[in-house]
Amino acid sequence: MVATQIRTEKVQQSRVQSVDWNNLPFGKIFSDHMFVSDYRNGEWTDDRIVPFGHFTMHPASMVLHYGQTIFEGMKASKLADGTPVLLSPLDHAKRLNASARRLMMAEFPEERFVEAVSQLVALDQDWIPPAEGSALYLRPFMFATDEFIGVRPSDSYRFCIFTAPVGPYYAKPVRLVVEQEYIRAVPGGTGEAKAGGNYAASLLPAYLAQQKGFDQVVWMGGPKQTQIQEVGTMNIFFVIDGEVVTPATDGAILKGITRKNFIAILRDKGYQVTERVVEIDEIVAAHDAGKLEEMFGAGTAAVVSHVAELQYKDKLMVLPDVAERKIGPMLKKHIDGLRTGAVEDKFNWLVRV
Repeated sequence: MVATQIRTEKVQQSRVQSVDWNNLPFGKIFSDHMFVSDYRNGEWTDDRIVPFGHFTMHPASMVLHYGQTIFEGMKASKLADGTPVLLSPLDHAKRLNASARRLMMAEFPEERFVEAVSQLVALDQDWIPPAEGSALYLRPFMFATDEFIGVRPSDSYRFCIFTAPVGPYYAKPVRLVVEQEYIRAVPGGTGEAKAGGNYAASLLPAYLAQQKGFDQVVWMGGPKQTQIQEVGTMNIFFVIDGEVVTPATDGAILKGITRKNFIAILRDKGYQVTERVVEIDEIVAAHDAGKLEEMFGAGTAAVVSHVAELQYKDKLMVLPDVAERKIGPMLKKHIDGLRTGAVEDKFNWLVRV
């Protein structure tokens, strides 16, 4: 890979010494630098790493009015010898561009994406938390910058990557409720893209669920809203009588990188993994028959988010204690082990910085 010419302006004094590594709230502490590139006249220009800080924005910036904004979520960690590593960065570059195509935004060159992430992490590697399960969270994102009021694709964009040290996310098993009224996405919509508007639309249903004592919602799809799609902002997996089942991506479900990695790990270990339509009645029947062994969300932030309880209409389904589960904990341990070098990187997912 040919190194991209990235102009770098370093901070005069790092803030890393002020971080309390034992108290890392998710998404509230940011590291010293960020990468920025601007799309003008049909090309990405002025790649630069600069001190983390505010943008100045015109009130008519099109992103504020028509929602052309997409993002990714990644992590950097350190091997036992202190080498910073990225997990599947090219997959994130490809998915960012898939989102860009759906929202008619400019694609960012994939190798340039990986190089930008690598150089940024190399510069701010002291911000990678030392504790197991912690990481440096990376947020690549893109937004429209044309100063114009009119419904059309922007001609200019800004692409940025900033980083944030984070501790373990969603440590406790969660309580879920099946969403019966609101819809996350349908095939042909933007559900497969990591578009900002998808997440804005999820806030009210999540809030209403939390008011009832739940942590998140299970999103439903299909002609009769009986097909399980995702859980909160994560892909979902079930273990039913030894078989691992996850909803097939159909245009409404995000093609999660963690989801993809889980499927590869499970199949390599000899587990039966099925990607198909998953009906809620099937899950109820499996629970009633004592065959619903595990249910967990899969995503970059939490890696694995175990489900303790699932409410569907007037039925509360309680799942086995996490201590009795095998597959979800194994997957979490495997990914964490990859990030430290304790587990062999059989699929060549790691990129050393």
